[in-house]
Amino acid sequence: MENKVSKKVLVASLVGSSIEWFDYFLYGTVAALVFNELFFHSKDPTVGLMLAYASFALAFFIRPLGGIIFSHIGDRIGRKKTLVLTLSFMGGGTVLMGFLPTYESIGVMAPILLIILRLIQGLGLGGEWGGALLLAVEYAPKDKRGLFGSIPQMGVTIGMLLGTLSLSLMTLMPESAFMTWGWRVPFILSALLIIFGLWIRKGIDETPSFKKAQEKGEIAKVPFFETMRSHWKEVLIAVGAKVVETAPFYIFSTFIVSYATTNLGYSRTITLNAVTIATIITTILIPIMGNLSDKIGRKKLYVGGTVLMILYAFPYFWMLQQESAVLLILATVLGLGIIWAPITAVLGTMFSEIFKSNVRYTGITLGYQIGAALAGGTAPLVATALLKQYNNSYVPVALYIMLASAISLIAVSYVRDRKNQELDSEAA
Repeated sequence: MENKVSKKVLVASLVGSSIEWFDYFLYGTVAALVFNELFFHSKDPTVGLMLAYASFALAFFIRPLGGIIFSHIGDRIGRKKTLVLTLSFMGGGTVLMGFLPTYESIGVMAPILLIILRLIQGLGLGGEWGGALLLAVEYAPKDKRGLFGSIPQMGVTIGMLLGTLSLSLMTLMPESAFMTWGWRVPFILSALLIIFGLWIRKGIDETPSFKKAQEKGEIAKVPFFETMRSHWKEVLIAVGAKVVETAPFYIFSTFIVSYATTNLGYSRTITLNAVTIATIITTILIPIMGNLSDKIGRKKLYVGGTVLMILYAFPYFWMLQQESAVLLILATVLGLGIIWAPITAVLGTMFSEIFKSNVRYTGITLGYQIGAALAGGTAPLVATALLKQYNNSYVPVALYIMLASAISLIAVSYVRDRKNQELDSEAA
């Protein structure tokens, strides 16, 4: 029976996390291909594209707010109820985008409605990760917590693959059909994933950690204030630890696409294929690394991955400079597929182990969302600006990866490894 519950919990956390990132990557790609023409109508195509990208960036700013709202509910009322809410917000916003009339049909109301739906989606996105992670970690046996905590982390790469695959299929259509209705199909079909996610989440009980906190009367009145009062150091550690997980990810998966095609003359197809192959490899490695952390410890694995990231920064760019398709794929697979995997696999579990249960949702969400906003959303912009400033020299970008890694090494030096300890046995 326990095994059956564990499987259901892992499926519930993985499905929600995958939908979260599917929505996220889908919007980003469609913003550049479709929304710039059909919603952000402008005589200047560049203005239309910039407006579309601005609507994409909105989610980065709204996510921390969504994180604060939903983590408050998660620490006050329960993880399960919150996860049903976040999935409904996130999924509802995405599905409705597929039915929106365009600028040609309703004028300026089209971009306004799209932005409202993007804000709703962003609010849900902000609270989803923390809940999906805690669902897995707080149900996990103490000797499998690393494995359980790595499962929702697979959602990033699965969502990315689903988003890329669904749009690749749609772009095989004639251009006119794709622009008229083809782009809408992935948005509308995501309803099936959401219904499945809600159904499986409805059938799960509240997590053992939250029940214990309820029984002991330890529920925080205002979790945000309690976190800032008693766990501000842990929030700073989590923000710092997130930097090496998020900045290199966007350089290896997003920045590389423009850099390899524009600066180094690689074809768009070979570059996207390199990212896809690396994404598949990292998806397979994440649970293996999570399982390994239960044997050797979260901190050792994280520090090992971060040190490798520092050592790899220059060889990565050197390989790209050789203008060999094989080396482009190898460079991306080593960086995104192998070195990044242990860092992301243990990150969520390590965050969970440094916060007490009554502020855990709020603490991990603040650390994750602030870290992502500071280092993730800005990484491709910083890397592009450095290239421009230093005459297309990759040296400053490699140093930027090393700096991100160094910040995280300092942050994680304050973490005590808690493998094989009970999650709620003591004040974290």
